[in-house]
Amino acid sequence: MRGGAAAAAAVLIVLGAGVSGCKKDAIGSAGPEETARGGAGGGAALSAVDSLTVKGRAPKTGYSRERFGTAWADTDSNRCDTRDDILKRDLKDVKFSDGKCRVSHGVLRPDPYGGKDVTFTRGRSLVDIDHLVALSDAWQKGAKYWEPSKRIALANDPLNLSAVGASANRSKGDGDAATWLPPNKSYRCTYVAAQVAVKKKYGLWVTGAEKAAMKKVLSGCPGQKLPSGGNPTAAPKRFTAN
Repeated sequence: MRGGAAAAAAVLIVLGAGVSGCKKDAIGSAGPEETARGGAGGGAALSAVDSLTVKGRAPKTGYSRERFGTAWADTDSNRCDTRDDILKRDLKDVKFSDGKCRVSHGVLRPDPYGGKDVTFTRGRSLVDIDHLVALSDAWQKGAKYWEPSKRIALANDPLNLSAVGASANRSKGDGDAATWLPPNKSYRCTYVAAQVAVKKKYGLWVTGAEKAAMKKVLSGCPGQKLPSGGNPTAAPKRFTAN
């Protein structure tokens, strides 16, 4: 009985630590995190590809950006919009125009898509915030049938967002892994692993060609871990979408 009581106490300590480390009003976003190989929700990205449902791409009919809510909604309630959260997370040498929220300057060192440093200055379009799984692609692979709160969550989930150079990103469109990969080949494993993580988290399907492309990339880096973290898969009720 003493051993059982000690084990229970240990569990409570671990849970308590997790709760105490979660601050609703903390500034900034935790963003994607990697879990240990074989851990809950983690493991190798390559093996996770086989957990994704394979179906054909549905028609794009009915898609609009508004279906995923207002752009860059503050769904994590940290008083900063999602775009600034990601800029603050991904840029170096960050400067703010108001306190610690509105990013006015920083350096993407390097741009994960193009491989070169890109300077961000607010008002200039040299840095984009990319949805790793494009919203149009998500719409055609399951999001069309979701409740609006889930679509809003996907559009603002830091697990699905990355600051990238605008030049390389503009060629992506709504491509999936079968039709577009970053020009920077050294980043492709990380990029595809993130797409797998997002599609697994939200229950989005992949096409046969997309699955084959994912496996081809990840076969070259079988130790690549599956990212985890981000926000809940339902936005707070105060947010709405068409």
